[in-house]
Amino acid sequence: MTTAEHPPADPALASLRRARELFLRGRRLPDGVPEDVVAAWKRARFFGVRHDARDPAPRYAVPLPESPLLHAARPVLERIAPVLTTGALVLTDERLRVLWMTGADRDHPCRDLSEQLVGPNSAALALHTGRRAEVHGPEHFLDLWQDVSAVSVPVRAPETGHTLGTVTVSSPLCAECTPHPGAPLAEAAASAVETELLARSRASERLLLDAYLRALRDSAGPVVALDGRNRLVSEAAERLLSPEGLAELERGVVGLLAEVAPGRLGAGALREPAGGPTPAAAYRVRLPDGAGCTAVLTPVAHLGEAVGAVAVLEPAGGSAVAPPPVRPAVGLAGRSVPWRHAVGRATELAAFPEPLLLVGERGTGKTSLARELVTEPVTTVDAAEDELGARVGELLDGRPLLVRHVERLAQPDTAALNSLLEARPGVPLLVTYTPGVPPGPCLQRLLDTLSARSVTLPALRERPQDIRELVTALTPRPAPGQPPLTWTLDALRALERHPWPGNVTELAHLVRALAEHRRAAGPVRRAELPDPVREGPAARPLSPMEHAERAAILEALHTHGGNKARTAAALGIARATLYRKLRGYRV
Repeated sequence: MTTAEHPPADPALASLRRARELFLRGRRLPDGVPEDVVAAWKRARFFGVRHDARDPAPRYAVPLPESPLLHAARPVLERIAPVLTTGALVLTDERLRVLWMTGADRDHPCRDLSEQLVGPNSAALALHTGRRAEVHGPEHFLDLWQDVSAVSVPVRAPETGHTLGTVTVSSPLCAECTPHPGAPLAEAAASAVETELLARSRASERLLLDAYLRALRDSAGPVVALDGRNRLVSEAAERLLSPEGLAELERGVVGLLAEVAPGRLGAGALREPAGGPTPAAAYRVRLPDGAGCTAVLTPVAHLGEAVGAVAVLEPAGGSAVAPPPVRPAVGLAGRSVPWRHAVGRATELAAFPEPLLLVGERGTGKTSLARELVTEPVTTVDAAEDELGARVGELLDGRPLLVRHVERLAQPDTAALNSLLEARPGVPLLVTYTPGVPPGPCLQRLLDTLSARSVTLPALRERPQDIRELVTALTPRPAPGQPPLTWTLDALRALERHPWPGNVTELAHLVRALAEHRRAAGPVRRAELPDPVREGPAARPLSPMEHAERAAILEALHTHGGNKARTAAALGIARATLYRKLRGYRV
C-alpha cells in the first residue's frame, strides 16, 4: 500500500516519526510516545519484520481457494470500487490473507496483512479488537507505509457474529482527519458484504431444508441435515444417534465442506466413497465405536459450493433401531467439570441419611437435585409459602424432609430445627439456601450446623457446556404425532453465550414457552429467541446512558423488522452512525 510522499503537517505525527527513527536505531524514546504504538513496533521486531522490506509478504505457494466470503464480497466491492479516487480497497479473510484488492496499490499488492509478516496495520488491529481501526503513517512499522493512512472494519457472519475478515480503505496520509475520510466507505462496504452473506446463507439454508425433506421422503432410514450452523434431525435419527455420535457426524460434515472444492469432491481421512461416481457423490462417515450406525453423506450444493450435507443413517450390522433414549433428569443433567464435581459430592453425602445443605444462586437447580438424591418419597416445605409446623415430626420418624428457601424460614421454625439437630444430628433433612441478605443469628447458627455437609452448586453461566443437555431435559415431550423441539446450532450458541441471571429456572421458562407457543416449523432459530438472548451480552460494561441507547436501538430494529435504513431514519441518525453503534454494542 504505497503512495507518493506527503510530509506530515501534524506536529504530533512529526514527533511520532522521529520516535520511530530512534526506535529503529535502538535509541531511547522520548516521553509521550503512545504505549500501544511502541508495543506494536516491538512485536514487529520480535517477529523479524524488516522495516525496509519492499515485498514483505511472500507469494503464496498454492493459490488461495475461492472462499464463500470472496464469492459474496466480490460483486459488492466491484460496485463500490469506482467511488474510490485515491488509495486502495482491500478484502482479507480471518487470517488476514488478501483475497481481493483494487485501487492505487494494485500494481504493488501486499498479499498478507498479518502482523507477523508486515507489522502493525489497521486490518490486523480491527481483527484483534473487533471494531473499526485506523493506523496512520509512522504508526506502521514498514517504510512502505509511512505516508499511508488506512481504516479497516471487521466483516462478521450475520447470524453467528463470527469475524470472517476485514475491509480496508487506504489513502495518502491524513492523520489530522478524524475519523479517516474512508471510514464511511469501509463501514458501508462491510455492511453490504454482510447483507449479501445473509442473503446467500438464507438461500443455502432453504436448499438444505429441501434436501432434508427429499431425503425423508425417499429414504426409509433416519435422516440428519447439517451445515455447521444448523441441524435438522428426524425423530428416527434422534432415537438412533447419541449426542456423541451427532457431534462426530457434525465434525465430519464440517471437515467435508472445508475440503470440497467447487465442482470436485475428495474423500478425506474419515470418509470413503459410498459408491461409484455420481453427480452428487456420497461419502460414508465412520462414527465412534458404540454409535450403532454409520452415515452416508450427500453434499448439498449452492452456486457451485458445498453448503451442507444430508446424512442417511444406517444401523450397523442390520441392527434394529434403538428405543427412544432416556431423558436425563433435570437435577442431574450436565457433564461440565464444576457440575459433575458438585453432583458427585452431593451424591456421596446423600448416601448417608443425615442433613445436607445445598447452596446456590436462585434457579441453579438446588431443589431438583435434592429430589434426585433421595430414593424414597420426600416431604417438601417451601419456607417462602408455608411453615414447618408438625412436619418436623416426620424427621423424628426417619422420613426425609426437604426445606426450600431456608433463608425465608420463620424464626420459630428455625429455632425448632436448631433444637432438633442438637438432639438428633443424624436426621434425613435436606435444605436449600440462596445467599442474599445477611442471615440473622438464629439462621446463621443453623447454617453453621449444616456447613460440614454442604455443597455449593455452580451458576449456569459457569457451565455453558451443559446448555445442550439441559435443553433436552427441559423440553416437554411432544404430543402424539408432533415432532420434538429441536434447535439450530446458531440458536444453541446464543443460549450458551447468555449469562442467565435466573440460571436453570430462566432457561426452563424459555424452553417451555417456545415448546408451547411457537408457530414456526423446524428447528428453533436464533431469531426466535428473546432479544437479550438473541443479541448476546454487550462487548463491554455499558454506562446507564449506553444501556438506554442500546435498548432503544434494539426496540427500533425489532419494530422495523431488522431493516437498518428504516431504523436509522426512525432514530434520526445517519446509517453510518447506526452501523458504528451496532458494532460498538455488538448488536
